[in-house]
Amino acid sequence: MSCNPSFGGIGKGHLVREVDALDGLCARICDQSGVHYKVLNKRKGPAVWGLRAQIDRKLYKANMQKEILQTPFLTVCEASVEDLLLTEPEAGSPGKCCVSGVILGDGRRVHAGSVILTTGTFLRGLILIGLEAYPAGRMGDQPAIGLAQTLEKLGFTVGRLKTGTPPRLLKDSIDFSVMARQQADDPPVPFSFLSEAVWIKPEHQLLCYQTHTNPKVEQLIRDNLHLNNHIKETTKGPRYCPSLESKVLRFPNRVHQLWLEPEGLDSSVIYPQGMSLTLPSEIQEELVTHIRGLEKAKIVQPGYGVQYDFLDPRQLSASLESRLVQRLFFAGQINGTTGYEEAAAQGIIAGINAGLRVKGKPPFIVSRTEGYIGVMIDDLTTLGTDEPYRMFTSRVEFRMSLRPDNADRRLTFRGYTEAGCVSQKRYDQASLMNAMLEEGIEALKSIKFSCTKWAQLIPEATISTNRSSLLRK
Repeated sequence: MSCNPSFGGIGKGHLVREVDALDGLCARICDQSGVHYKVLNKRKGPAVWGLRAQIDRKLYKANMQKEILQTPFLTVCEASVEDLLLTEPEAGSPGKCCVSGVILGDGRRVHAGSVILTTGTFLRGLILIGLEAYPAGRMGDQPAIGLAQTLEKLGFTVGRLKTGTPPRLLKDSIDFSVMARQQADDPPVPFSFLSEAVWIKPEHQLLCYQTHTNPKVEQLIRDNLHLNNHIKETTKGPRYCPSLESKVLRFPNRVHQLWLEPEGLDSSVIYPQGMSLTLPSEIQEELVTHIRGLEKAKIVQPGYGVQYDFLDPRQLSASLESRLVQRLFFAGQINGTTGYEEAAAQGIIAGINAGLRVKGKPPFIVSRTEGYIGVMIDDLTTLGTDEPYRMFTSRVEFRMSLRPDNADRRLTFRGYTEAGCVSQKRYDQASLMNAMLEEGIEALKSIKFSCTKWAQLIPEATISTNRSSLLRK
């Protein structure tokens, strides 16, 4: 988890449930690693509830690596990919050439029937803090330059996007007593359909805290905008998760919420959600002290901005295979999206289809009517994007039926029969749940009373006795 230690949210929680329905890992690992679970949007109907959790960063990494390394027939090789191995195109499919593997940074060649690129912010990545800029995909990691050049030479339309991350704060230097407390849900709702409960007891969940900016913070940002190259760049950043500088410019004279979120049970670091900054580090240190509860806060790592290349996703089919290079698939921020959940959803579809491509089987496509995954991929591959794409319930035309609670009924059976990506255990559980639901529906349909009788049974409901002599429930 390279940025915020959280998963899910409104719209994003739907994606996590759909990834889980296709037997993806992230939901199960979140249920084994969360420290604060909360369902957002509960004041509205269940169709738009957003499952969200604060995650213990170390636990998530350990649990995910354990699961990956124990996966049968999977070989993990840690290395940088510098170039692609290309061959002549296959007849009958679009594309000027066909990928047959990758070339690693140390010169080794890895041959493959399909290749998936999930480059994140590493394609010609550039980190910016104040007026300083240096090549990096994220703090401490080198960017992917050779791969970016190869993709450009192959004729892909390349764009530039940016994002940012907040300064990390030392937990013991913060005065939480003056901040609003946010309790976790009791009981916590798991992400995965396979989880009966999450790993942590309700009473052991950690608190989150809320504080706000003020006019002093806004003025300090305005006085130092000339020291911030990132905010002055024409490269577009995330509209729905903007930097604090962008919020000040876009919404002047307003108070902005800041959420202080723990990075783990035994972590001394706090992640200030909503405080993404790219000002010089000394200005960030001064700015933090003007915020209520953070007057004595110490910065562990300054916030910074990242600029990176992405490829126009309209160059992909709905299976996420490139139209220019056969058997080459893309997923995540290379397609112009932002967020773990969007990347995971694309990753599982690209992974499924890369495997099907090798087997010579038809692609596995999720339509807009079947899932949030389908909406996102259709938006990207038909409309493209010129800003980091984020999933929202408002993007989904059929959101009343595409609920987080029925993702298994929508996708698990297709994943089992068409893609072969769903385990027997998950298929059996989904089949049992489906049979129970069908039985319950039939039982409800069989109950018939007169309107007068229904009015007696449910006195708090308004039931007209004039429209019909029978009301089915």
